[in-house]
Amino acid sequence: MKMRLSLLGLILGLAFFASACERVTIGNIENNTARYLNRQVGIIGTVRDSYGLNIPFSPVRGGIYKVDDGTGSIWVITQNSVPNKGARIGVKGAVQNGLSFNGRNYGLGMIESDRRIR
Repeated sequence: MKMRLSLLGLILGLAFFASACERVTIGNIENNTARYLNRQVGIIGTVRDSYGLNIPFSPVRGGIYKVDDGTGSIWVITQNSVPNKGARIGVKGAVQNGLSFNGRNYGLGMIESDRRIR
């Protein structure tokens, strides 16, 4: 029994460290774009703007939302429903340049891979 618990703890610990990514400020991303381009990073901030498509009872959803952390703001594309304006969230994703959604270019942004409402 102890062996199983130890093994489970080891697996959970490895999963946590494997999924961890560098947490940065949006200002750092904007000022050092080359350093973060195509890398997974984590940001925490408040949703300032959001545009999404969500058709109930269908797989069609997704959108784009703007996150502000006080040092800057960045657009985030998601395949899920967009968070509400004013929501405090943590986002993990890959930094991209030339981010486009629905025919409009948003410049520097992120492709969301995970999100947590705070």
